[in-house]
Amino acid sequence: MDGWLLYDFHNRDMMAYQILGLDGEKFTSRRWFYLIPAEGEPVAVVSKVEPRRLDGLPGRLVYYRSWNDLHTTLAELLGGVARVAMNYSPMADIPYVATVDAGTVELVRAQGPEIVSAADLIQEFQSLLSPEGFELHAKAGALIQAIKDQAFARVGELVRAGTKVTEYDIQQFILKRFDEEGLDCMGELPIVGVNEHPANPHFEPTPSNAYAIKKGDTLLIDLWAKLAQPGGIFYDITWCGFVGTEPPAKYVEIFDVVCRARDACLNLVRDNLRTTGSCKGWEADDACRAVVEAAGYGDAFVHRTGHSIGEEVHWTGANIDNLETKDVRELVPGCCFSIEPGIYLEGEMAVRTEIDAFIRHDGEVAVVGDIQTSLILIDA
Repeated sequence: MDGWLLYDFHNRDMMAYQILGLDGEKFTSRRWFYLIPAEGEPVAVVSKVEPRRLDGLPGRLVYYRSWNDLHTTLAELLGGVARVAMNYSPMADIPYVATVDAGTVELVRAQGPEIVSAADLIQEFQSLLSPEGFELHAKAGALIQAIKDQAFARVGELVRAGTKVTEYDIQQFILKRFDEEGLDCMGELPIVGVNEHPANPHFEPTPSNAYAIKKGDTLLIDLWAKLAQPGGIFYDITWCGFVGTEPPAKYVEIFDVVCRARDACLNLVRDNLRTTGSCKGWEADDACRAVVEAAGYGDAFVHRTGHSIGEEVHWTGANIDNLETKDVRELVPGCCFSIEPGIYLEGEMAVRTEIDAFIRHDGEVAVVGDIQTSLILIDA
């Protein structure tokens, strides 16, 4: 490609601000463009109403006043450009990076260039973790693994004592521990669900909908947070348990299926990177999903296998996905992502197991913290 054309209006594309190191909180009331050519000097195009909006960026500065000025400027800027990347995804295949509106795509195309997706550029310049970022991920992970253990133990203590404890109570216990340990979940609250509740993958316990947790219940806890400091990187896990010592045979069966699916995905990523140096998000999803489908639960695995992880829990890098989207991006050194197959039996029960994988800069795949291999049996 001949360049990367970044664009924003009304602070719609926060990725652009983060990539360029600009203040995304400062209100933008007029359109701006910034062309980073493969060779040569960058060019910033800004309105005379907001002439300082791209201050601090290198390159030549061009002002426009009217929409005619803007169209003329873009025609001159892009006249010799054959292919330009934008934060766009053909057919919305990767909607996470598709922030440029259709009209602006039409406007740029009218100047002559072919527009291609900047998805790989976004991953390279925003989504990949540095070694220091991975250390922050691992530090958060050690704290969250401990809080997870404490949450399951808390359930056992209260049930054994005959004290009423609800899904919401345990969620609030987790949030309290986050606060005590200097962790931030950015307002996205943990999932605590028993029996059929987590068959809704994004179940949210509230004071009004929460069940009391009792002996004989299946239990799923999904928790995520990052260190509350600049550059903090999220850690996100899901574990399953049973309040008692003899879980239902079906619950054990589907838990075993998702564990095998998770491991198949992790092994494929490791094997592909060691042998060919290449693995795409959709390929990893296929490896995981094949195990669940072979066990007869394919229709009950209703979401992608995993998502990119970074400064937000759902970040802008490659996802492990060939269901909701076909993610053709490469899993490259610096990628951090979840692997979290689930089986959701509506009105009955659900399981999910989730780990976070990180591709080290030597190409090896690391997983921080314990990987669940058997249900947590809570003495009740």
